[in-house]
Amino acid sequence: MITIPYLTAITTYFSYGLLFAFGQLRDFFRRIVDWWSSSNLQGYAPICLGLEDFYIRRLYLRIQDCFGRPIASAPDSWFHVVERFSNDCNKTLTRTDKTKRCLNLGSYNYLGFAAADEYCTPRAIGSLKKFSPSTCSSRVDGGTTALHTELEECVANFVGKPAALVFGMGYVTNSAIIPVLIGKVRKGGLIISDSLNHSSIVNGARGSGASIAVFQHNTPSNLEKVLREHIADGQPRTHRPWKKIIVVVEGIYSMEGELCKLPEIVAICKKYKAYVYLDEAHSIGAVGKTGKGVCELLGVDTADVDIMMGTFTKSFGSCGGYIAGSKELIQYLKYTCPAHLYGTSISPPAAQQIISAIKVILGEDGSSRGAQKLVRIRENSNFFRSELQKMGFEVIGDNDSPVMPIMIYNPAKIPAFSRECLKRNVAIVTVGFPATPLLLARARICISASHTKEDLVKALEVISVVGNLVGIKYFPAEPKKDHQDEGMVKLD
Repeated sequence: MITIPYLTAITTYFSYGLLFAFGQLRDFFRRIVDWWSSSNLQGYAPICLGLEDFYIRRLYLRIQDCFGRPIASAPDSWFHVVERFSNDCNKTLTRTDKTKRCLNLGSYNYLGFAAADEYCTPRAIGSLKKFSPSTCSSRVDGGTTALHTELEECVANFVGKPAALVFGMGYVTNSAIIPVLIGKVRKGGLIISDSLNHSSIVNGARGSGASIAVFQHNTPSNLEKVLREHIADGQPRTHRPWKKIIVVVEGIYSMEGELCKLPEIVAICKKYKAYVYLDEAHSIGAVGKTGKGVCELLGVDTADVDIMMGTFTKSFGSCGGYIAGSKELIQYLKYTCPAHLYGTSISPPAAQQIISAIKVILGEDGSSRGAQKLVRIRENSNFFRSELQKMGFEVIGDNDSPVMPIMIYNPAKIPAFSRECLKRNVAIVTVGFPATPLLLARARICISASHTKEDLVKALEVISVVGNLVGIKYFPAEPKKDHQDEGMVKLD
């Protein structure tokens, strides 16, 4: 749990209050002007009411140049960011023909497969020539190729489950699967979700119509308390026993960089006979000795995790997602999941990219590049996190996680930090409300195995300078060690 310094909380609240007050004042005068001007709605209600898009107009648009930056190259360790300008105070942004070469600290390219790869790229190009860019069909019609079957077998073997099912989009994997797994309240289903689970999980749970309970983020003791209370109370109104309970957690929480306390959570779910649904979007391929995710890293038997979900957009340099579980579960999903029945199947070149990436990770390409990538991502992540903390930044998350948020808090510091880093050719991602709680704005750094030591040192130098400039070093920095006398021999 993040503890906000008292003074920082006060100044952050004051900043948001000031923005809100001036925004309301501007809206007041806008309504006066609009009252005198003629309306072209001709009886229609406004699509966007003032309060509904207030945050976008008065807060987001002021700093929208910090978000959605277009790129003009592959998202490798260095990439080209397209320069933009605005003539109307950031209401609209116009792209230019100019690009800026920047160090990439924002993409989910954990193992470096998003750029051209000596093993993966030729095979993806070959599949493009053989199968075309799209199947133009759903899986149950004409959208299943030999690559899709091979991919599902490859994924199941990689994560340690009997069977798997792949989808064309990672977000849809959660939002479409959860409603199928657990029905409406009248069917007696209960979803218990971590309070900081991803939006795709939240929307999937809401769309299911099942009862939903939330437990304190990554706190097994609170999970047990919530489970006990709901099992004791039973279903709403009838108080009958629940027919099915699913506990949903993430392997690595994408906004916190924290590893799930999976061993304790699995033990509690076993005790209360609840199913475990594990989202490994950010952990599969990125952590563990052989890249097999948090189960391997934390020593959890995959047989104890009932439903395993993951995406291919992070460690595998592709797109889509998967669900892995028992053969009976996967067969049931093939008959009932709308994303499988009606959604266009994953692109064949994307499928081949995933297959090739998994083979590299496992060493089946005849080289040790996969093992080297896994060692490098772990060393890069731990080195970068350690150095940021030594500088005095408040960095949350756990070791071995390639996601490391730097706490910013104040809304005015979000654009300042982002813009100053970009001026110095370092591209980072800043995140604020509503993606995070109001007070907990942050910069989210994503480390890649493709980053060299020189890349990381440059990034640290820039972030340190900008951190001093913006004022987000909330802790005292450690004194630098003097290495000048090391390795020198005293001579008489």
